[in-house]
Amino acid sequence: MANYQTSIDTLFHALADPTRRAVVERLSQGSATVGELAEPVSMALPSFMQHLSVLEKDGIISSEKVGRVRTCHLRSGAFEALENWLGDRRVMWESRLDALENYLNNEQQN
Repeated sequence: MANYQTSIDTLFHALADPTRRAVVERLSQGSATVGELAEPVSMALPSFMQHLSVLEKDGIISSEKVGRVRTCHLRSGAFEALENWLGDRRVMWESRLDALENYLNNEQQN
C-alpha cells in the first residue's frame, strides 16, 4: 500500500502544474523533441527543463538524446496506479449511489 500511495502522490504532484499537464497532453499525441515541447511555453528553457525533469523523475515520461536532440515519450503504464486508484473510488461511489437510489425508491413506495 505504501508504494501504491507514494506512486499516486508523485503522479498528482507531477500533474498539479499546468505546464507539466500540457507536456503530457502533447506527448499523448506522440513523441516530441524538447524544442517542440518548449515552443508554446513562455518561460526560459532551463525552467522548462525542470518541468521535464519532474515528469521524468516521477516516471511519466522518458527521454533519449541523439546527438544534440533530446526526444521525450510518454512511458507505457505511467498512469496505471492512478487509474486503479480512481477506479476503486468510482466503484465505491457507484455502490453508495446505488444504495441511495434503492433507499429513495423504497421510501417513495411506502
